[in-house]
Amino acid sequence: MYYNDIEKQGNNILTNKIKIIYLDAAASALKPRAVIDSQLDFLQNHYANAGRGVCERSNYVDKMVSLARESVAGFIGADSSDQIIFTSGATDGLNRLANMLPPDSLVAVSDLDHHSARLPFEARHKTVLCELDNEFNYKSVPNCDAVVLTAMSNVLGTPQEIIKDDKKTVIVDASQLVVHKQIDVKKMGVDALVFSGHKIGADTGLGILYLKEPEKWKTDKFGGGQFMATGPAMFEAGTLPLTQIVGLSAAINEITHNREKTYQKIEFLRKELSKISKIKFISPKDSTLLTFEVDGMHALDFGMLMGAHGVCLRVGNMCASWLHKRLGVDSTVRISAGSWNTMTEMQQTVDIIKKVIK
Repeated sequence: MYYNDIEKQGNNILTNKIKIIYLDAAASALKPRAVIDSQLDFLQNHYANAGRGVCERSNYVDKMVSLARESVAGFIGADSSDQIIFTSGATDGLNRLANMLPPDSLVAVSDLDHHSARLPFEARHKTVLCELDNEFNYKSVPNCDAVVLTAMSNVLGTPQEIIKDDKKTVIVDASQLVVHKQIDVKKMGVDALVFSGHKIGADTGLGILYLKEPEKWKTDKFGGGQFMATGPAMFEAGTLPLTQIVGLSAAINEITHNREKTYQKIEFLRKELSKISKIKFISPKDSTLLTFEVDGMHALDFGMLMGAHGVCLRVGNMCASWLHKRLGVDSTVRISAGSWNTMTEMQQTVDIIKKVIK
């Protein structure tokens, strides 16, 4: 991938082609050709609204939405596509769950959480903290009405054991986990689960909310086709993100077949970067991503220098400030790979890092 680095000098414009190595998959995945093609075909040849008409195009869109729900249900091991609700993102799903819990609920959260998995509940409910062990695994859950569990930290990149408790409403943020692991919501024993479309290669503006028993939840959004609706439509007031939904099945197919290849690239990077004495790893050896500090260099400075060489990676607190505080660091560097990356790019990244921190 290339982009033109444009610099204006007076009336002249100088352009230099810089090869881009995109290593920020944990923030948002690049879109596979199959996703782009399906969305383009929909917009050019099939576009109409869903649940609003009886013409050929409307019937096509209704069927497309139904098939996408079935695809998601199979992807996460749900019993029925009626348990799958489309939202505008994982953050939207978590905010809606916070809204739908009884107002006097006591909710357990943790320092492992992404901001989006904790702040909505802190804003609406009284919260208590889950206890974590020295390796940041869940150790215990305090007495509460509901618990929010992070299935995989976007800093540590390792799966967490989901604590089952029939006496509590168990809510899981699986935004990172579904990218790297096949999940089964029934075996996990969750009441609600969310993840983002864009992190698995679908488009932005789309999230998935799984509800084990939708009939036990009171919707927090009203209007449009939601009026007198049944099934998932009860929770989907307004027009659905149809263009994003049409690319979802293709994204699921792509991510399902490319997980292992992505992990091999991270393994290679860790092996090579472990030879550099200035790099201190934060993420454990079996992580699906690399999070580290660079001795003697601020993460932001490192990120800017890498960006100048065309390497896109993440620096900062990864929207996980509580975990960074527990780790005793202000900011870190994160590298996360995707199916689009090549082993050649991995070696080029190692070579650029050596130049930047020499």
